[in-house]
Amino acid sequence: MIWNYYVGVLKNYAKFDGRARRAEYWYFVLVNVIISLGIGFVGNMMGMAWLENIYTLAILLPAIGVSIRRMHDINKSGWYILIPIYNIVLAATEGDKGSNQYGPDPKNPEADLADHLVS
Repeated sequence: MIWNYYVGVLKNYAKFDGRARRAEYWYFVLVNVIISLGIGFVGNMMGMAWLENIYTLAILLPAIGVSIRRMHDINKSGWYILIPIYNIVLAATEGDKGSNQYGPDPKNPEADLADHLVS
């Protein structure tokens, strides 16, 4: 399950619109930290410390994308990822229930569909 969130973010590597749930964001961060530590440890043991830099560059665009989508889930602009500490608070905040200007609720997209059909 955790791996699915990580792979899901990688599949949407250049998607900056829409919304990302807290689980998607924080599981991606967790797996990313674990992989970075592993690559850093193995790279340093083998004398190839540059491996971690390669991984960091490869994962940069998906990380920015999921961060921006996470801000959208709480109805904030993606530019909020540039504000230190406050962006962590926002990333930990529960997302808006129902649709917002950035798209349908990723937790319950069926409810948004039902709301549109009733209107």
